[in-house]
Amino acid sequence: MEQRLSLVTLGVTDLARARHFYEEGLGWSRGNTEEEVAFYQLNGLIFALWTRPDLAEDANITDTGATFSGMALAFNTRSHDEVDEVLAEAAAAGGSIVKPAEEVFWGGYSGYFADPDGHTWEVAWNPGWAIDEAGHVSLASS
Repeated sequence: MEQRLSLVTLGVTDLARARHFYEEGLGWSRGNTEEEVAFYQLNGLIFALWTRPDLAEDANITDTGATFSGMALAFNTRSHDEVDEVLAEAAAAGGSIVKPAEEVFWGGYSGYFADPDGHTWEVAWNPGWAIDEAGHVSLASS
């Protein structure tokens, strides 16, 4: 697994309120049109807002308030098969597979692991996003 971060997703209680804060309050520009999630292109990585229940469900985590931080880090891969390789590497290193990789509704391939302290990482291949040689991810198509 390359030493890089592709995406930080915050699970929010009110997506409209969160979008208003980042877009109207901080002046950030949204990079997508889907209503259920908001993506913001940062300097080499992407910041996302998604509802907390949807994020927990996607990660296959029961959100009791104590078992889930409401945030997920993500590592995007350059290929479909690399998702399985990275998940296997994380498991071999002592992490736990939270959700095995599967084809997902948005057209990619994704799974989740947790590090030994329970921090959740999504490992995903998104055919609509580009990753340059340095590992910077972009909302632009590859």
